[in-house]
Amino acid sequence: MDILLRDHTTQRNIFWATNDYEQWGDGYAEADEITYEKICDNNKIIPRVLKHRLQQAARSKEMAEVFTPSWVCNAQNNLIDNAWFGREGVFNVEVKENGEHSWITTTEPIEFPDGKTWKDYVRDNRMEITCGEAPYITSRYDTTTGELIPIEKRIGLLDRKLRVISENVHTSGEWLSAAQDAYKSIYGFEWQGDNLLLAREAMLFSFIENYELKFGKRPMISSIKYIAYIISWNVWQMDGLKGVVPNSCKDIIETSLFGDEMITPCKGCADGGYNNHTGTYCLIKDWRAKDPETKKMGKKIRFVDLLK
Repeated sequence: MDILLRDHTTQRNIFWATNDYEQWGDGYAEADEITYEKICDNNKIIPRVLKHRLQQAARSKEMAEVFTPSWVCNAQNNLIDNAWFGREGVFNVEVKENGEHSWITTTEPIEFPDGKTWKDYVRDNRMEITCGEAPYITSRYDTTTGELIPIEKRIGLLDRKLRVISENVHTSGEWLSAAQDAYKSIYGFEWQGDNLLLAREAMLFSFIENYELKFGKRPMISSIKYIAYIISWNVWQMDGLKGVVPNSCKDIIETSLFGDEMITPCKGCADGGYNNHTGTYCLIKDWRAKDPETKKMGKKIRFVDLLK
């Protein structure tokens, strides 16, 4: 949990970034860090579907928090794969019965088009923006109904990569190496700390569940920790409109020789966009590039630099 709570940009824990928990007292204010003790006390962080309807409505109004049914996530993820594979119905076929949308999972091993391999698919980068609980990344449960989804029927971007790995790799060491590549290729960002933690947890549980399904046992704790470390870098807390840590932009206050104060608002906030913010720009990792400081693979980069 210490790994999943880490924010690598600030070198602190992720923070609540919402006032929904203030009634619990000290340590639950919007700017307070989330700690293991705080979240384990009476299980305060719960998925959106279990939150009171008034709280759901308030978060939708204040933070534009709207969660998507799994069948919609599946349909949109299918569009990505239709383009990548050059054909439809690769992982499942969408159906509608009695007014209810669903899908039928394909059972045959996935076949790859000429010039592409399963390794290319596993390593192809994907990102869910403003990810909430990350239903597009892993569909352990439907975020609108709370219904659990069996591993074999999951439709997330990560779920599909893990399926491909399990179909093509049959030893533990090779599976773990390929799974690490899959996790290094999946990114997402979210403003609110509770959602972010739920997303990170879902991704970690998906790793454990898929390994157990494949090999009939839990992965070693060292393997679980490394996947958690990758997740803590790749799914991060950010203001998606600015590219900075939420609420980190501040006015610049300067004092003249005569003691007068001059206040200059954040230029980036005034102009809009990603440039010239006084806030802390978020860092992520390019796992395929060597870091000039450590000389190891995994170069730290500012997310906004990818947008230029």
